[in-house]
Amino acid sequence: MRTLLFILGGFVLLAVCLGLGKSMAGSFGDGMRVAVIAFAALWFVIAAVNMWMGIAKAGYSFGEELPIFLLIYLLPLAGAAFVVLKWKLF
Repeated sequence: MRTLLFILGGFVLLAVCLGLGKSMAGSFGDGMRVAVIAFAALWFVIAAVNMWMGIAKAGYSFGEELPIFLLIYLLPLAGAAFVVLKWKLF
């Protein structure tokens, strides 16, 4: 359940970043592009902290946490990649 909540949180963060990027698109021409890059970096940090907490606090090994980290990080990132391809941002 916690993994699902993190994945959903990633999609919410993507939506927030895209909303901020769209609102900045008038003053900064690359607002959406910057928003996607900022999302990818910020979400990586959040997913990595979640992985570290699983290793340090919950007692899981790196090998047990790595697939969960990849799932948590890559699913919302795939959503960002879809947005990039759909809107031709790069």
